[in-house]
Amino acid sequence: MNIGDTAKLNTNPEDTPETILRLFVYGTLKRGYWNHQRFCAQARSIEPAVVWGRLYHLNAGFPALEVPEGLILARGTADPLTDTRRQQVIDTPRFGRPTGDWDLIHGELVTFTYPQRDLPPIDRLEGFRPGGHSMYQRVMVAVLCGRTSIAAWTYWMPCPPYAERVASGEWLRP
Repeated sequence: MNIGDTAKLNTNPEDTPETILRLFVYGTLKRGYWNHQRFCAQARSIEPAVVWGRLYHLNAGFPALEVPEGLILARGTADPLTDTRRQQVIDTPRFGRPTGDWDLIHGELVTFTYPQRDLPPIDRLEGFRPGGHSMYQRVMVAVLCGRTSIAAWTYWMPCPPYAERVASGEWLRP
């Protein structure tokens, strides 16, 4: 075994670009909310960010985000690594105001380094079941973080008829 082989053995798989998964969160997964510690405490970074959409407060006590169909860059699968790789191949996505009655939605961009461990529990929490009946869909959209547009996953739900729209674009603890 030569020195190059030893270096490969000591490489942390969490440090490769293929394992960087970005997730835009806007509700109970944000810092200070009840699901953050359990599902996002192991995140590499968390930064304020925005997306275009419509935010709703559901009677169940948590929010739902509706995003314009035309802004969806990809749809999530059951394979966290495949979805992470898909995220890496999208260059800087365009972050422009969509046509229609859409708001800037305020949340956080959470970066994970071990998607095989971190994403499945969040998918279960959100009721995301690729190929089956899902509460939320996981979709990739353009997220504005600072002045940079980044492709990131988020959980999306068509507007439920019983929901109350959050006009401010920021869901706060009820």
